[in-house]
Amino acid sequence: MTEADLIERRRYRPPAGAELRIFAYGSLMWRPDFPFIDIRPATLYGYHRAFCITSTHYRGSPAHPGLVLGLDRGGQCVGRLYRVAPEDAETVADYLHRREMVTGVYIPRLLRLRLPERDEVTALSFVADRAHPQYAGKLTPEEVAARIRDAVGIAGRNVDYLRNTVEHLDQLGIGDCALHRILRLLEAQV
Repeated sequence: MTEADLIERRRYRPPAGAELRIFAYGSLMWRPDFPFIDIRPATLYGYHRAFCITSTHYRGSPAHPGLVLGLDRGGQCVGRLYRVAPEDAETVADYLHRREMVTGVYIPRLLRLRLPERDEVTALSFVADRAHPQYAGKLTPEEVAARIRDAVGIAGRNVDYLRNTVEHLDQLGIGDCALHRILRLLEAQV
């Protein structure tokens, strides 16, 4: 199977007439670029946010690969739940496919989330494919910082992606997580 076939096979098609729910854990938290009804904090159990995806497009280049976030197995992840109106669901799903599925390194999945009032909902998110060549594996904070430091892709500097994500985690009240440590490492080297 070619990479293009894999990407197309992983296209998510929302049910007709239903709203689309999306769980954001990285750049979608601070730059969704799609219409939505509302946005709320949500927690995903069984996965954690990690710099585990090698980026040679958005935040790095083939000559100097960067890293972007993926959902990797284990732990928990607090992010944002977006609700998209039924009339926008198909268009937004197509947009997300183009944005997230540049390669087949992500697997779109419907995952169970818990909301602050203890309600549970299912939402679409993008999980790291551990079998894909772009899966970077479990890296130390020092290894992540070294890869991010000078990487630049078509969406800008890799360190800006980290900084924006940390700022939005702070807005959600998620302080002093692994991403904060990586940012402190980079800022100490300036």
